Amino acid sequence: MRILLQTLFLLMTTAAFAQQGNDSSRTSLDEVVVTATRTPRSMGNVAIPVAVISSKTLYQSGSLRLNDILAEQTGIQVIDNFGKGIQVQGLSSEYTLILIDGEPLIGRTAGVLDLSKVTVKNIRKIEIVKGPSSSLYGSEAMGGVINIITDRAGQNKTDLGLRYGRFNTVDGNLNFSRRFNKTDIAASLNYNQSKGYSLKPNAVQKTVEPFRRSTQNLSIHQQLGEHWKAGASFRANSSHIDNTIFVQNLGSTIASKGFEKNQENNFTPYLQFNREQKIKSTLRGYLTGFNAVQELAVKNATGGYDDRFKQLFARVENQTDWQMTANAAFTAGAGIVRETVRSNRYDSASTLRMNTIAYFFTQHEQKISAKLTMIGGLRFDANQAYASVWSPKIALQYKAAEKLKLNLSYGRGFKAPDFRQLYLNFTNLAAGAYSVFGSEVAVGEIKRLSAAQLLDQTTALVGSLSALKPEVSGGLNAGLVYTMNASSQFTANIFRNDLKNMIVTDVIAFKKNGGQIYSYFNLNRALTQGIELGAQQKIGQWIQLNAGYQFLYAADKEVLQSIKNGEVFQRSLTNGQAYRMSLSDYGGLPNRSRHSANLKFNAENTKGYFSTIRLIYRSRWGTSDLDGNGLINRSDEYAKGNLQVNTSMGFPVNTHWKFMAGVDNLFNYKDIQFLPGNPGRTAYIDIQFIF
Repeated sequence: MRILLQTLFLLMTTAAFAQQGNDSSRTSLDEVVVTATRTPRSMGNVAIPVAVISSKTLYQSGSLRLNDILAEQTGIQVIDNFGKGIQVQGLSSEYTLILIDGEPLIGRTAGVLDLSKVTVKNIRKIEIVKGPSSSLYGSEAMGGVINIITDRAGQNKTDLGLRYGRFNTVDGNLNFSRRFNKTDIAASLNYNQSKGYSLKPNAVQKTVEPFRRSTQNLSIHQQLGEHWKAGASFRANSSHIDNTIFVQNLGSTIASKGFEKNQENNFTPYLQFNREQKIKSTLRGYLTGFNAVQELAVKNATGGYDDRFKQLFARVENQTDWQMTANAAFTAGAGIVRETVRSNRYDSASTLRMNTIAYFFTQHEQKISAKLTMIGGLRFDANQAYASVWSPKIALQYKAAEKLKLNLSYGRGFKAPDFRQLYLNFTNLAAGAYSVFGSEVAVGEIKRLSAAQLLDQTTALVGSLSALKPEVSGGLNAGLVYTMNASSQFTANIFRNDLKNMIVTDVIAFKKNGGQIYSYFNLNRALTQGIELGAQQKIGQWIQLNAGYQFLYAADKEVLQSIKNGEVFQRSLTNGQAYRMSLSDYGGLPNRSRHSANLKFNAENTKGYFSTIRLIYRSRWGTSDLDGNGLINRSDEYAKGNLQVNTSMGFPVNTHWKFMAGVDNLFNYKDIQFLPGNPGRTAYIDIQFIF
């Protein structure tokens, strides 16, 4: 009750804070998006689920890193596992492609791209596409695409910002943009650091270690004549994390120091031809490298880390767009990708793993009538390591009435096994001596350990070790957009993703020293399905209300059938007795919340004064099996659901200075075991200077 009263007080404060406001936070159907079709289209004319986060929303929310703002979006969950990863429509991080200005970010750990390394300070907008997008983007876009679009060059602006928050968190940024005749130049710098924090009082080891990050961007664009344009962009990102581990030795606690360093650099040149908005052809190159080093030595003990990882991704691609008629548009493209990896987790740091992918894609958009529009797309990927893959997609939009639009889309997605799932050969001596072997090396390593008499026993899964198959999915989305008036809008979308050959990890053996051995397998069938609802309402002249809800059901189809056949048992939490499991007991795939919702209030007046309150709810989610059947089915196998409240307010001091202050996690919710990346209540102040 106290939390509810405090929240109501904050809502009333928001309402009283602004007068004579504008409609600044409402997403307009006229917003132009490019990610959904790889061509500029109004949001209202796109037949697949797409959302846009504007630069104003990014600033007023007080978000620092990409994971901060994505955690507040409907249907997206941020998961703490090898960094800040995400789920989209119940699909894990490795199924969502992350782009910056249309180019992929690399450097994943266990399939997770850590979004906390991406600053939002120079972002113009973020476009989120949900559902299979492999027909345009290939592997890793099986669940969707998130495209981070940075500031335009040539805007003639310079601004400087500084933010300070709890745990000595400092974030500074500098953005510069100028136009010189026909040359546009933009540059940005960002520095972010924290002293870390501990969720356990008086603990000697911190929950999150101190870190520092920096990002530099530079882009140059040159008009070469009436129809030609060329340019290039450069981006560098680096991070340093202090690692400390405490071990007991002869009755005393010894602190061993280590570090983790990540460095990413990319270069993107392009040449573009554009003739009277009828034909546009772009030749683009992309070269990016990721280098990670992690070292941690345990003093006077066996174990530690010495990990080296280098990844190089090179691509050349051409895309041509042809506006055939007023009612028809055609897009075609082709490219080739060369990817290499060196890592001492893949046998040795001197071993080079490589793969080449050649591909082409086409898309045709046809306005069949005044009410019906169809988009069809197809992509072919020739993967050197696997059989060729075709990825089709079709989308329909029907304008049933002036205020009502109906959307329907179906797409086929795929994801090829990555280097980690194929060649990983890693043993963690500092954390229980467990090992993880890729599918290509697991059989040989099991034979080696058995010959050395280091194995205690193997599981039945050893006999199932085989070459991994690419994961494939079929994704269906059906929804509607109802625009009641200029102030009100309602959206609904039903989705279902059927997955085949889903890659999972499981235990294949136990060592005599107690360590477990894991490897990768194809799961025959799985599904994620649910519904997303959204509403936008302008209240009076100064308050904008946004609400969203997702219901999600994610399950292993083989398990569902086994439960129906009465073949699955569970143990009682009270007396330990075994009994048959019912479908209602099955919690589905782990780390998925059945219910999630958000409610956001924004108030802003004509003078630039604003305040926001955002309520983010997530229901309980399964964590681990405790009764030995390998499934989530008991109440003690769940993490608790939670409500997080974030708030911010700000105003312009004058034409050059802007001030903002806020509190994230206002009611200080903590979960040391399952949410270690949530530090509790965090207050901050932010100052921006505009030249």
